[in-house]
Amino acid sequence: MKNIPSHIFKLVLSYISKEINAEEFQELQKWVNKNKKNEQLFSDYLYVYKRSKRLKFIEKIDLNRAWNHMVSKLRRPLELKIAYQKKQVKVRRLKNTFNVFKYAAIAILFIGIGYLYQNGDFQKKSKIIKPTNNITLQLDDGRVKIIDESGDSKVLDANGNVVGEQKGVQLIYNKEVGVKILVYNTLTIPYGKRFEVKLSDGTKVHLNAGSSLKYPISFIKGKNRKVFLKGEAYFDVAKDAKHPFIVNADDMDVRVLGTRFNISSYPEDDNINTVLVEGSVSIYKKGELYTPETSTILKPGFMAAWQKNDRKIAIEKADIELATAWVDGKIIFRHTPFDDIIKKLERHYNVKIINNNKVLGKQRFRASFDIEVIEQVLESFNANFEIEYTIHNNQIIIN
Repeated sequence: MKNIPSHIFKLVLSYISKEINAEEFQELQKWVNKNKKNEQLFSDYLYVYKRSKRLKFIEKIDLNRAWNHMVSKLRRPLELKIAYQKKQVKVRRLKNTFNVFKYAAIAILFIGIGYLYQNGDFQKKSKIIKPTNNITLQLDDGRVKIIDESGDSKVLDANGNVVGEQKGVQLIYNKEVGVKILVYNTLTIPYGKRFEVKLSDGTKVHLNAGSSLKYPISFIKGKNRKVFLKGEAYFDVAKDAKHPFIVNADDMDVRVLGTRFNISSYPEDDNINTVLVEGSVSIYKKGELYTPETSTILKPGFMAAWQKNDRKIAIEKADIELATAWVDGKIIFRHTPFDDIIKKLERHYNVKIINNNKVLGKQRFRASFDIEVIEQVLESFNANFEIEYTIHNNQIIIN
């Protein structure tokens, strides 16, 4: 930024990288508070930086309130204590106008919180305590194996033969097992975790939080490759023209030969959403014999929303980044009602959220999170839309 003195610019870079010390932070604070021009330069730079990082934040925000909130943190950076429980709430309906510098303001707020958190000043009155839910693998004979994400282990069949191997957060099945009948394993992922499995045919499956996948330890020659999904998964299917790959999700089947796509089929959702990244898929009713006439063909870049109540399909242009961000540990919201945001936050962070604020529930937000803890996520919403919430164990109540 040519209008920022070089030594101040270095301080800004140190601030963004969270490598700034207390003395440097005070110097930056003094420069920012000197005049409105410096405030705007600082705001402009952080906006450009955040856009370059492809991070987006709440789409409706009070610029002055967010800026003042940030300045108050700059004045006492090493003593800041975030108050999570507020005594009174004043809810106001947000305007539908947009301003690029509104994003800058919230970017400043996020970076400030990130700095304080990294330096031990993000103090909390309450702390989320996540239950110790485990990833489990149920074998064909009913035995259940606990998966330790930090360890390695062998997967054995009922006869003690090695059919696969677990390495950290990935489970890999052998290509040659020699079975003549279908033998199934079921991998279950609790809220707050993700996992990968590589099937015997080379197909890679990323499983999202709160999901389970039932699949054969080895596919049988001459038969379709069929798996059963509950929840959400991203499939990178190995090509095999002679053996179609079929994913059953509730009362819907998705048939492919070799492609990449995402399916979201959580029980609490009204639709089963299939987003095609590459290749081609056919969608049809569970139990029906597949024919081109009875199925719906989906093209790359589009989403098919299977409506559970009437079994109708709606096709629309897909947002690939939005649909697949979870594979990289991100959650993205674009003009999303807060009531829908809650569902994803519960799965991602393994918490229970009870929202008693009906006005907030209908508000739409645009935001993106990856490394933030749930307390930081709540504070980011609170910075724009004042809310009262309490945290007890892994339950959050919003009033």
